[in-house]
This record gives sequence, structure tokens and C-alpha cells, in this order.
Amino acid sequence: MNANIQEFLDRIQQLEAAIEQEAKSCRQKWQADFEEHKVRFEKEVLAQQKRFKEGLLVYVLTAEWRHVLCVPFIYPVLLPMLLLDAWVTLYQWVCFPLFGIPRVKRSDYFVYDRTHLAYLNWLEKINCAYCSYGNGLMAYGREVVGLTEKYWCPIKHARRRMQAHPYYHGFADYADAENYRAELTRLRAELKLMRDQEGDRETR
Repeated sequence: MNANIQEFLDRIQQLEAAIEQEAKSCRQKWQADFEEHKVRFEKEVLAQQKRFKEGLLVYVLTAEWRHVLCVPFIYPVLLPMLLLDAWVTLYQWVCFPLFGIPRVKRSDYFVYDRTHLAYLNWLEKINCAYCSYGNGLMAYGREVVGLTEKYWCPIKHARRRMQAHPYYHGFADYADAENYRAELTRLRAELKLMRDQEGDRETR
């Protein structure tokens, strides 16, 4: 990989870590106790949140007409999302071991902690869960497809690629015919190393 690109990627990782640390500080301000899959608020914070809760009947009756109009177009999308989820999961469970690629841990990409917010009514919580599922699914699928691309066709595009996955910048340069095969071998070896390291962590 180009040394300058590697340096830029290292800086990006440092900035992402700093952003997460700042976000963690903001969350702690609201006196929430964060465990691996649970969130617990202090009683006083929960009581304060409930003061801002909008009742379900008021929420529905005061909904804007444009929001209501969109409902038949929003929720049916859940079916193709569920199908995509099932096929992506089946694909990686069958094919990744054959390719020597570490399986993606699906649960890492789906977060449903907004249900703990007392200022949301149950319909708002359903909507939040829907958004969490959709965004989690896209991130999960992106990771699976990104690893697949790293194995099968790790070549950068000639044009700029929007929102490239984290493996893209390590791909072989576009039109670099001389070094492509060597880069392909290197990148596949990286995937195998990732799989072996994952296996070592699971056996500890």
C-alpha cells in the first residue's frame, strides 16, 4: 500500500477513536450505566425523561399528513430487508470458510438501545428499532461485501468511490497490471491472517 495512504488511514483511525471518546463523555453526562447489551439510567434521569414523553394518542392525532402518507411505503420495505439479511447471512456462513475469510459477527452491527429512552412512546420506539435494523443491516451487508471484494476483485476504481468500505484503500491501484497478481495474493493472505487471529481469540 502507498505509504502516504497508510498514514492518512492511521490518522482517520485516530480521529474516529477521538470522536468515540468524546461521544462516550457526552453519554456519561446523562448518568447512564452502559453494559455490553443493556443501558440503565438513574431513577432521577428516568423521571426527567418521562416528563417529555408524548402520549401515543396525541402523537398519532397530531402527525403530519406527509408522514402518514409515507407509512405504506416505509414498512413494507421490511420484507426485502429480512430476505437480504437471511441471504447475506447464509452466504457468508457457507462461502467465507471456503474462501478463508473470517465470518462477520452479525450482532456487532445491530444496536437497539433506544428502547431504554423513557421519553419515547412505544410507536416511536418501534420506528427507532426499524431505523436501527435498516442501518445495521446495511452496515452488516457492507462488511460482508467488502470482505468479498477484497478476496475476489481488490482493485481501486478510476473514479472516486463514495463511502468506500474500510478495506478499499488497501486495494491494488487501478490499471497496475504488473503488480495486480502479487497484490491479490497479499490481500488474500491478509484475510487468512484475520481469520486465524479471530479463531485464536475464540479459543482463549
